[in-house]
Amino acid sequence: MGAVESTEGEREPLLVPSQPATNTQPGLSRVYGRRWFVLTMFSLLGFMQGLVWNTWGPIQISAKHVFEFSSTDIAVLVMWGPVGYLPWLLFMWLMDKKGLRASLLLSAFFMVLGAALRSVPLKDLYYRRWMIHGGQLLNGLAGPTIMSAGPLLSTTWFAPDQRATATAIASLIGYLGSACAFLIGPLAVPAPNGTVGSTVYWNQNHIRDRIQFVLYAEVGMIAALFVAVLFYFPSRPPVPPSVAAASQRLSYRSSICRLLSNMRFLMVALAYSVPTGVIAGWAGVLDMILTPAKVSQVDAGWIGFWSIVGGCVFGVAMARFADYIRGMLKLILVLMFAGASLAATWFTLTCLTRLTHLPSTTATLYTSCILVGIFINSSVPIFLELFIETVYPVPEGITCGVVTFLSNLFTGLLLFCLTFYFTELSWLNWCLTGSSTFTLPPPPSYKQTNDRLYLDVFVSV
Repeated sequence: MGAVESTEGEREPLLVPSQPATNTQPGLSRVYGRRWFVLTMFSLLGFMQGLVWNTWGPIQISAKHVFEFSSTDIAVLVMWGPVGYLPWLLFMWLMDKKGLRASLLLSAFFMVLGAALRSVPLKDLYYRRWMIHGGQLLNGLAGPTIMSAGPLLSTTWFAPDQRATATAIASLIGYLGSACAFLIGPLAVPAPNGTVGSTVYWNQNHIRDRIQFVLYAEVGMIAALFVAVLFYFPSRPPVPPSVAAASQRLSYRSSICRLLSNMRFLMVALAYSVPTGVIAGWAGVLDMILTPAKVSQVDAGWIGFWSIVGGCVFGVAMARFADYIRGMLKLILVLMFAGASLAATWFTLTCLTRLTHLPSTTATLYTSCILVGIFINSSVPIFLELFIETVYPVPEGITCGVVTFLSNLFTGLLLFCLTFYFTELSWLNWCLTGSSTFTLPPPPSYKQTNDRLYLDVFVSV
């Protein structure tokens, strides 16, 4: 019984891996230049979704006179955004099973249909109001994909050292659209309380025409984006950009069960959803909040614009910083919400100048409101990256779908209360202050994990 050399066939493994080796070899990972085009198309859709959602709040005085809206109607128009989030489980399932392209096309179709419905120039104001409400609801149905798919896109297309930056751009551009609504609305649509000399300027037909022009422009831009996504928007690149992007993820049902049973995740999800949900509803009716302080529609628009733009710019900068100091997301969030609590308290007390005797000037309102927007809105991409690291290997789209649903739930609750208590609005400012302070205790007691980061950094080495 002498030893005989084994043949080539005998040296073949009996058990082959379930996934091809090329899917997990970090040496074969690759990033594509087209990733920036994909990110741009997604971000522009998010921009338009935020712009349409925030159409009516900044011009609520003009809309009330032209379409005979009440304060309750304005609150409900803003509330259709969170209401559109109710079927979020269906959109998360579609994203998980069919990919980002299919879910984004469906969302873009809802946006086109909703924008077109709002712009139908009916003479009967009763039916016209119903068409506007229906259009806002259809735009809200695009929210689950637009607001939660940013981290999925960044993981699918971007390298680990660019993921936080891509997540920030994809998730904050929608906020920038809301900010531009503060700018475009008051500048394009004149307020009925303007004066020329000693004569009150009042031309209802002119105001209606300007609103109609804004609605037509929005439907044209959304239709162009829908056609662009229809012709080219791949769900994923030919070769994944990292080990984490190529790794196997949990199934849809297993992911939902793991998220709902993970107390650490739920604790931080509340810390995210309460302040971001409250500030979204608060910003949507900012003009109503500032009207008692004798702030004009145009000035209120500029304050809202710069508060959100500041949050977007600072958020992208902090996300880029986080790409270089990965693993310190918790500390960044604690510092952000400490600043948000102080700024929100300052803004609230400034609006109560008759009781606090604090100077209520345009400068103080601008400064305090912009600081609130910077600290809270810029925390969004940092939170999303923290969630994904916490519950990995749950798919990014499902994780962010759950937390953005919770955020929209709190936005909807705030606006629902506004439909009953709209005569005195200082309670909205106290809700903003309380929500910012609410976030401070959970993150320090939360132990950060970096499972996805470990996979990319150590396994690839």
